[in-house]
Amino acid sequence: MEEKNPDTAATPLSSPLVALEETHRIPQTIAYFAAFVALGLSSTSTGATLSELAKNTQTDYRSISILFTARSLGYLLASFGIGKLYNKTRGNRIMSVALLSMALMAVLIPVIPTLWLLAAAILIAGTAEGTLDVGGNTLLVWVHGKRVAPFMNALHFFFGVGAFLSPFILAQIMLVKPLTTAYGVLAFLMLPVAFWVLRLPSPVPQVNNAPAAHSRVNKKLVALIAAFFFLYLGAEVGFGGWITTYVISTKLSNETVARYLTSAFWGSLTIGRLLAIPLAARFKPRNLLIGNLLGCLLSLAIILLWPRTLAAVWVGAVGLGLSMASIFPTMFSFAERRLTITGQVTGWFIMGASAGGMFLPWLIGQLFEKLGPQIMLQTILIDLVATLVVFVLLVFTSHRRNEEANQATA
Repeated sequence: MEEKNPDTAATPLSSPLVALEETHRIPQTIAYFAAFVALGLSSTSTGATLSELAKNTQTDYRSISILFTARSLGYLLASFGIGKLYNKTRGNRIMSVALLSMALMAVLIPVIPTLWLLAAAILIAGTAEGTLDVGGNTLLVWVHGKRVAPFMNALHFFFGVGAFLSPFILAQIMLVKPLTTAYGVLAFLMLPVAFWVLRLPSPVPQVNNAPAAHSRVNKKLVALIAAFFFLYLGAEVGFGGWITTYVISTKLSNETVARYLTSAFWGSLTIGRLLAIPLAARFKPRNLLIGNLLGCLLSLAIILLWPRTLAAVWVGAVGLGLSMASIFPTMFSFAERRLTITGQVTGWFIMGASAGGMFLPWLIGQLFEKLGPQIMLQTILIDLVATLVVFVLLVFTSHRRNEEANQATA
């Protein structure tokens, strides 16, 4: 896994014997996009139905927040163990099993009456989601190599499509049908994707032909990128998972409008990723990331300045979604210019992200009832400031190591 010059690096070429045929690129890419729609449907359903799940299990918000921990712990387990497996076996088969597992858990989650059993089901769902996440990001890089930047933004755009649709579908169905029917619809939508992905040929790992002396992992760079993902995804999952409960608890509006607001957040994130596709082809990842992080801080500041005004919450939520939209995929493009992306490296990144998605929503849950709903916004603000600091360190470290590499080869 060689460290790359971000200005000149190209993704290593695969062996001609295992090169992916051009005719397979389009159907594989579309299938991964569909899989990430399913991922969005599954991963945002808990936040949109948190109050109903609390009622089902007769628990309070502090206790029910363990569900966020369980889902992210599943992500963490998948990230730790699955990366190497994608390097060794058919990746599409792994993704198909993950999709089927997500569908099964969606059927079981709304009928479980006890918190510990519900947490176990969410843990399994999170493991399947993490498996799918690692696979989608890794296999798409193998398919498109150095041209992956716009495709990566598109991949996460389709996650946003699913994340937007999930609370909207749940809100509409739950107006006339029970929670079990709403989750059943989500499960039904995942099944065709699972069989579609299974039927397609899997891309193969790219072979690094660089000398062994240059193929070592830059552990410091990997750690900083994983820390960035830890902080960023904590903010995304924290806001997306708790904004419905925030609106209900502050009595800004009713439950249906609160779910629409959650859907608007994920919808704006989706639109932002669509807008980011051409931007990713024209601008450096570093510049996009700086603009996105500053936009996140501005959007959250709007809500913090007018926390009791529903219009301000709407503006801030939409702005936050637009600003967050391309951060995750753009950081992958940023990393691809500096490191060779393998299943194992992707696993470390997803592990950092899943740990953040586990910790920050859990922390908000511990403080929410004790200190009031405002603590959710304040915690996310601190987290985003820390994200910006880590990114500055990451750019500085990457630039310095690149200069050292140039001097060594001069």
